[in-house]
Amino acid sequence: MKNLLAAIVATTALTAPAFAEGISEFRIGILGGENAQDRMNNNECLRAKTEELLGVETKLFAPADYNGVIQGLLGGTIDMAWLGASGYAKTWLSDPEAVEPVLVKVNTDGSYGYYSLGFARKDSGITSLEDVKGKVFGFGDPNSTSGFLIPSIEIPQAIGATMTSGDYFGEVKFTGGHEQTIVAVNNGDVDAGVTWADGLGNWEDGYNSGALRKAVDAGLVDMNDLVQIWKSKPIPEGPVVLRKALPEDVKVKMTGLMASLKSMDAECFYGVAAGEAKGFMPITHDAYEVIIEARRLKSN
Repeated sequence: MKNLLAAIVATTALTAPAFAEGISEFRIGILGGENAQDRMNNNECLRAKTEELLGVETKLFAPADYNGVIQGLLGGTIDMAWLGASGYAKTWLSDPEAVEPVLVKVNTDGSYGYYSLGFARKDSGITSLEDVKGKVFGFGDPNSTSGFLIPSIEIPQAIGATMTSGDYFGEVKFTGGHEQTIVAVNNGDVDAGVTWADGLGNWEDGYNSGALRKAVDAGLVDMNDLVQIWKSKPIPEGPVVLRKALPEDVKVKMTGLMASLKSMDAECFYGVAAGEAKGFMPITHDAYEVIIEARRLKSN
């Protein structure tokens, strides 16, 4: 893997921008999870570096939901995005030739997994899924891996009931995204919900990376007010994908840029990667076959 990464970086002219043949602009899609302006701000440095590298106008797109990015990739109006594993699965199941996974975010311990976490306000008295029975439970986005797909499979196994409103939980609702779920739980609009974190580091910090870390950094929550009530099995981190139809030199340059981002600009990387991490490393489609199968079964 290290040799492959070295080859990518070595063949990428990161400091010699030139007009990228075959494209007139480059478009980066940003998944939901925090408000649109914060997403744009955290990725502006990446937009600027891409524009300098490729020599063409580069634009950021932050649709209201995950599906906006997925449809943009499928329709050719978005060229690159960091998808969740479930989002990648939906994209691949819709059109296997639309995108290719090239990189994955690697955690500080060298792993590339993360977790879906169930959480509630500490002063609610809720400490487990059993305590949420009859209460309001919040999912994020239907195309989110940690905000819906995995908990919608694992939680029913844990509680012995479905996620249908009134079956076990009093009401199950979609909040719209990770940040919305965190704010909804913190404000008492829902009694408990799910979001994502790497599970490394301290709970008080929102762990090293993930939606909770971003919420802490943004001053939206104090983790001492929240408590973890459930944790999924490890989930493979979603891939950075590029549209397959892009010219090869563009794909090589953008893969190199993302792979080098941590060493080039640690502050930029922190914003793009949603917190502390080791960097982006090569990944292939094979890593997501289990999630693709889970998504396929969920849709049947």
